[in-house]
Amino acid sequence: MLSILIPTYNYNVYPFACQIEKQAIKSKIDFEIICFDDGSNSIINLENKKINSLINSQFIARKNNIGLSNIRNALAEASKYSNLLFIDGDSLLPNEQFIIRYKKALKENTDIVYGGRIHPKKVDANRKLRWKYGIFREDSTANQRNKNIYKNVLFNNTLIKKKLFNSIGFEKSISKYGHEDTVFAYKLSKTKASILHIDNPVLHGDVDLNQVYYQKTHQSLKNLDSIYKTKMIEPEFTTFLKVFMKLEKFKLNYLFALFYKILSPFFTFNLTSKYPSLYVFELFRLSYFCNINLKK
Repeated sequence: MLSILIPTYNYNVYPFACQIEKQAIKSKIDFEIICFDDGSNSIINLENKKINSLINSQFIARKNNIGLSNIRNALAEASKYSNLLFIDGDSLLPNEQFIIRYKKALKENTDIVYGGRIHPKKVDANRKLRWKYGIFREDSTANQRNKNIYKNVLFNNTLIKKKLFNSIGFEKSISKYGHEDTVFAYKLSKTKASILHIDNPVLHGDVDLNQVYYQKTHQSLKNLDSIYKTKMIEPEFTTFLKVFMKLEKFKLNYLFALFYKILSPFFTFNLTSKYPSLYVFELFRLSYFCNINLKK
């Protein structure tokens, strides 16, 4: 029995829901599909309402935006089955065995099954920043992810026992974009939840524009700064925070904060251009984090 939960925002999810429904029926599993729009109040939701005509499916357009953490919590609360499959609404299915593979994985009786995510082979130049980061930093095989089973769980395309999800939940205080997955993965590591990594990826269908992802990264780092200062996770859990702590130990964080102030116009120019550099992106992330971390 499977509850397929799809959070979305201002995006046409109906074609994707049709794919999911078709595969779920073919797999002969008891299922439901629940999709919540997180307060976009978009005209696109007229199309998304067609999801209500699919078998065992419902779409609800929520009036107020509550953020990805809380919309996932709301989806879990609305579900009725003991296994929850979370898939972001801007995903695509690259193969016709997607649901069948998860049905087989349920027999392993692990707490979590993570199928992974991949990015398209090419995108327009004005989407290269998010695409490059996805290709070179996020996309990985099950064998690669098994080297660090907790850190490599991104909460898109994740199958989890409802009982476990309810005992952890997403951090309610994180209402804006960024690092809600990090906190959840950390909690999983503390509970020593069993995790099975498999090769059953979704395709990232709606790759952000460079300018959009650049701004999102600012917000994501602000979230991480708050997470770090409130000791929501152990810093050693993330590679980024481990690097930051080394800089902080030798007072180099002040130098990197200065780098940000000096190089900020260059960061903006490069990272929103048609030829963004991942090396520049990493320097931006670290220097910007050092800068905002010094502020109270």
